[in-house]
Amino acid sequence: MFSTVRYFIKTSIAFLVLGILTGLYMVIARYYFNAWSPPDLVSAHTHIILVGAVMMMIMGVALWFFPRPEKDDKLYKPNLILAAYFIITISTALRFIFQIVSSFVQMNEIIKFLLLLSSVSQVLGIIIFFVSIWGRIRSVGSHIREAKGEKF
Repeated sequence: MFSTVRYFIKTSIAFLVLGILTGLYMVIARYYFNAWSPPDLVSAHTHIILVGAVMMMIMGVALWFFPRPEKDDKLYKPNLILAAYFIITISTALRFIFQIVSSFVQMNEIIKFLLLLSSVSQVLGIIIFFVSIWGRIRSVGSHIREAKGEKF
């Protein structure tokens, strides 16, 4: 397992822990202090788990699991994958922070803009990742076995 894969997977685990702790806070607030969580806090919790944990785990495992790029694959660039990792990680963390802040303070134009910017950055990072890995999503030998009638 090479380092970029480990970055994706370990960051995924860190985001999962952050999401679980946020959920724990919301449960304690609701059932012991009768305080319902604001929608932005619920969104932060859900987003850090779904994009931060699940999506980054999927990307890390895909990067590790899929076949090596073909020699003529012009889209796959390891440095671009690493850039996508940093874009997704930073923008996911910032979105989480901005949504936490917006759930406890009055929403203003700066927070709205920062939320939008971090959201757009997440989308951009995910698109960069999957465009880069697109050529690695291919059969390696299975098409030959399928042509012979093998089922799997």
